[in-house]
Amino acid sequence: MSHDDALEGAPASDPGAGLSQSMYRPLDLPLDFEAFYLGHQEPYHAYAEAHFGTREVAEEVIHEVFLQILAGWTQLLSSGSLEQGAWAIMRRAVHDRLEREGRAPAFVINGPITQALAPALATARDKLHKMESTSGVYEAIAELPNRQFEVIVLRYILGYPVAKVAWYVGIDDRTVGHHLRRGKERLRLKLGLPDDRKKPQQKGERK
Repeated sequence: MSHDDALEGAPASDPGAGLSQSMYRPLDLPLDFEAFYLGHQEPYHAYAEAHFGTREVAEEVIHEVFLQILAGWTQLLSSGSLEQGAWAIMRRAVHDRLEREGRAPAFVINGPITQALAPALATARDKLHKMESTSGVYEAIAELPNRQFEVIVLRYILGYPVAKVAWYVGIDDRTVGHHLRRGKERLRLKLGLPDDRKKPQQKGERK
């Protein structure tokens, strides 16, 4: 795909549509950067849209994110942690925009994620009303530590499989699983949901 092909007449769904012509035409972009962009622009846009609630704002923020990534591309490559470094730039840009605008993530206000998280948190139906309120699970997720927050959003709100979450964030599958378990346990405690994990059987107990 040429630089011009990625942009001229491209529909909004085209992978190149998120970058402006000014980013492509005056610059001879590194091929590895272009490959990185094509592999990561979709989850970056989805993550931003989940926070801002509109594709337009998400595209604006992520456009700036990729400009920042491009500006520091050589350093990111030499750091040995390209995925994590780029993700940190994206996460900081999203957080800073929300902070400047003084608002909570859009999924806290709008997103019905009860069905996605309910099986992971609890089976007790009488507790699920806590997850349907804007004062329940959404705010609890927003208060999670950064890494737990990210994997919960990617896994349960955006619906990415564990392997993709690991790739985008720059950690391995087992670490994703660890953060998911810790995050779900924090949410369970925060929301006052019962612990449905199997407890080890004591000696003398009947099976």
